[in-house]
Amino acid sequence: MKQDYHELLKPDVIGSVSGLALISRIIVDGYLSGLNHSRRVGPGMEFSQYRGYEPGDDMRLLDWKMLARSGRYYIKQSEVETNISVKFILDSSRSMLHEENSLTKMDYVRVLVASLAYLAGQQGDAVGLFALNDRNLHALYPQVQKQHFNRLLLELINIKNEGKWPADPKATQKLHDRSHKELIFFITDMYENASELTNLIMRLKTPRNEVVVMHVMGKSEMEFDYKGTVTFEDLETGARLKVDAKEAKSRYLEALDQKIKTTRENLLANGISYEIFSLENHIGEALQVFLKKRMNLL
Repeated sequence: MKQDYHELLKPDVIGSVSGLALISRIIVDGYLSGLNHSRRVGPGMEFSQYRGYEPGDDMRLLDWKMLARSGRYYIKQSEVETNISVKFILDSSRSMLHEENSLTKMDYVRVLVASLAYLAGQQGDAVGLFALNDRNLHALYPQVQKQHFNRLLLELINIKNEGKWPADPKATQKLHDRSHKELIFFITDMYENASELTNLIMRLKTPRNEVVVMHVMGKSEMEFDYKGTVTFEDLETGARLKVDAKEAKSRYLEALDQKIKTTRENLLANGISYEIFSLENHIGEALQVFLKKRMNLL
């Protein structure tokens, strides 16, 4: 019976390498079993070696002669040079600590990135991680080795959400390579003072890469389902604002809708994908986006 990964979304599980690895494996293997394939099959593949069959492997890669001789299932494993680096750029500002139903945006992002990185590893891609605010930069440059996945998970766990997104554009100069194929996921809640986030995202796009913005929001943020008089606190500045939820709701939703519309139009006009993810969204939706964008680079 398939396990529902939502049961594992607890701070003590997400906060350990083994726990985060378990969640990502459950999400990806469950998703791939639904697709009935986990590896790309195409022209130009050269035979490399055999390995044992694993759940989720493409049945077309089974070697039936080996099965007849040995009674065991073997996969013809091939080497494919994809030349793709998958990079995750995370907004690690303090606003990402917004919490709903005991799950912070950052913990959701940890699970999201771990799952995408695990899937990328299954495809043989190099994976890198960058997380930054105006106080710290976490940088793990793309590699393909299996042990690199555990280093990425540890880096995810160690990220501290502090301050704001850096206003200085020099802080983001080394985040991507303009000379190679890259699939870049920029993951943020899009809280910005001016246009510091948007400006960086625009600079990331090149003719050789795919850039996907994943805008993470809480359900309450999206629906403004608050009651009575509510005091909101800006997690980055500490400023507080008391409002009557009923009176503020329509104005808030209208402003939010306009902000999302403008952001989407500006990004799409520059060839950048824009996806909104609620903390309620199944991570499988992000895996679909990954596979679609990855195919664009092959």
